[in-house]
Amino acid sequence: MPDRPRTAERHVRALAAAVAAVACLQLAAGVGPTAAVAPPPTAPAPDTAPVPDSLTGGSDGTGG
Repeated sequence: MPDRPRTAERHVRALAAAVAAVACLQLAAGVGPTAAVAPPPTAPAPDTAPVPDSLTGGSDGTGG
């Protein structure tokens, strides 16, 4: 007749079963470690626009 398992051994087995159960429930719900990670933010568009030639003096340097 097999001996009774020790208390610590029963606790370890129960913990392993609980971890396995949580993992199975998360997989069944479609939740994974990558689903919780947000995508990286995109870089903001530059606020500067090309300056028209009328403000910079034009190509001939006369200002207009």
